[in-house]
Amino acid sequence: METRLRVDGMDCGACATSCAAPENSRPAPEMPWWRSRQGLLTLGTGALMLCAYGAASLFPAFERPIFLAAVLLGLIPVARRAWTSARLGSPLSIETLMSLAALAAVSVGAEAEAAAVLFLFQVGESLEGVAARRSRDGIGALIELLPRSAQRETADGSLETIAAERLLVDDRIQVHAGERIPADGEVLEGIGGVDESPLSGESLPQVKQPGEAVFAGSVNLESRLRIRVTADATDNTIARIARLVREAQARKAPSARFIERFARVYTPLVVVFATLVAVVPPLFLGAIWSEWIYRGAAILLIGCPCALVISTPAAIAAGLAAGARHGLLMKGGAVLEGLARISRVAFDKTGTLTLGRPQVTEVIVLAGTREQLLERAAALSAGSAHPLSRAILTHTASAGIAPAAPDEIRALPGQGVSAQIAGHDCLLGSLAAARERLDDDSALIEAAEPQLALGRSLSVLIEDGRALGLIAMHDAPREDARAGIAALERLGISSLVLSGDQRPAVEALAGPLGIEAHAGLLPEDKQRLVRELQHVGERVAKVGDGINDAPALAAAEIGIAMGGGTEVALETADAASLHGRVGDVAAMVRLARRTLRVIHQNVAIAVGLKLGLMVTTLIGLTGLWPAVLADTGATVLVTANALRLLRVRVIEPEPASTQPTQPTQPTPRQDAQAHSCGSCACTD
Repeated sequence: METRLRVDGMDCGACATSCAAPENSRPAPEMPWWRSRQGLLTLGTGALMLCAYGAASLFPAFERPIFLAAVLLGLIPVARRAWTSARLGSPLSIETLMSLAALAAVSVGAEAEAAAVLFLFQVGESLEGVAARRSRDGIGALIELLPRSAQRETADGSLETIAAERLLVDDRIQVHAGERIPADGEVLEGIGGVDESPLSGESLPQVKQPGEAVFAGSVNLESRLRIRVTADATDNTIARIARLVREAQARKAPSARFIERFARVYTPLVVVFATLVAVVPPLFLGAIWSEWIYRGAAILLIGCPCALVISTPAAIAAGLAAGARHGLLMKGGAVLEGLARISRVAFDKTGTLTLGRPQVTEVIVLAGTREQLLERAAALSAGSAHPLSRAILTHTASAGIAPAAPDEIRALPGQGVSAQIAGHDCLLGSLAAARERLDDDSALIEAAEPQLALGRSLSVLIEDGRALGLIAMHDAPREDARAGIAALERLGISSLVLSGDQRPAVEALAGPLGIEAHAGLLPEDKQRLVRELQHVGERVAKVGDGINDAPALAAAEIGIAMGGGTEVALETADAASLHGRVGDVAAMVRLARRTLRVIHQNVAIAVGLKLGLMVTTLIGLTGLWPAVLADTGATVLVTANALRLLRVRVIEPEPASTQPTQPTQPTPRQDAQAHSCGSCACTD
């Protein structure tokens, strides 16, 4: 039989105190990028280049040695990686191309060009390294959702404070209102709302009763809960999400850069052709060896990918800059290429396709007047941080209705809030709580059923045992949601929604948008559906803003975070929309496709010039120096072509029929604040 031992502390014998176990281990902060090995290489190469340019005017004799030093500093690590790749079966990696380009340029005295090639390459590698580190930081931020300590019950019924990571299965803990739940568990005592939005994406608190499950990282909003732990720290919800993200990132093969794929064919052809030019005429036609070896060397230099290596990053940099100017952030050229090829976009619902906060959609009066209903509802909602209460207060304020003056306000955890208003007993609460207080609830049910079918959340006002009416609310779609989905359709990309919300609410959103709906999903379910789409050949982009989206964001070809989302989503994703517009997804795709077209044009320009020079070299019209000058000219041409991307307008004007009627502000999803929920209007 397995025996589980718990060591809460130990007496080391050397002191009179007991040594407590350490707090939850938090990831140590990583060093700044400029202190990393890659960062130092990049800065060193750039500094030597600046010194060489300065020496050209002040001390011309030192120009070439300093440029050579810059080339050597940048070339050694690149050549080492090229050699490692060759040993592992990839002899024509991007590092091999860089090494060939630099050596060929140095061989004809073009040290400045060689240093520039290596410096640009190091800059790109540094940027990719920064993006990778920020993804790891995003995983570390998951741990911050867990409280550092927990209140565990002892054998005599008292409470002790221990590190949350030391909780074991079957421990009993207590969590007070406003505190985060430190472990997955089952409610033993207490009734109250729990904010699970960071984990499930559900925008409204969920009422928890004895026997129901709660999850680590969620927030207890109302009353004290007594919980039995059902999973230890290595297997709770947060740990599983972090594990899913790591596994998805490990399985996600890096996208090969276009220039690297192109070089797999281009480079061997150039090497074989140059060798044939140098060897065939002397061997079989009796030509002079020195003359044809010179021509073979010239062709090898002409084929050197300097222009390709420099111009492709120029196009990518211009594309990234054009996106950033419009609030579209993408983590490198591989992301641009991946965006250009996606065929399916999977959206989260809450905070992505919707505003992330409920709004009043309908006020249904069953008795009395509308003003009376709203005055009493506002009075009972005042002072509450509950999302439904805030929605009611916003609606009544916009309608110019002042709250009534309540007396004897009482919180009813999991049901709502009651008070005396103008001598009447009033309750604002859930549909279930209202039905318990009515002798005849038929009229209420008749009014509520159509709203429930549309996925609306309901708050019911009861006065002296009769229903005055109900207020229906829902999380409204973003005003550009329909236009954003339509823009993707025009690009040949279909959409779907993956949500942790209840099916009626998800279908009510997806139906008018004309997209496929999947509801009630856990983080692992979202990741699984992304994998299933990939298995049938779809290239999937996942768009989300919450922690529950992180595994799917990492698993998709491209993960896109909405700018108002959590830090974990922003760091795990490959791209981000800072303005939180649905239409930004289509804008990213348009920009990516234009950038890829420019890259293809640049390759065509560079290769076309090289082919022309090869012909003139074969017939003896040009040699090494014209080849170097022409290669520099090709670099100028393709760089100028790339800079055209800076003038691209990536945000399309919306059609007149879909112009928003009100300005939409992106809504960051925030952790629920501690409050007593004294006037919550919790849903059924």
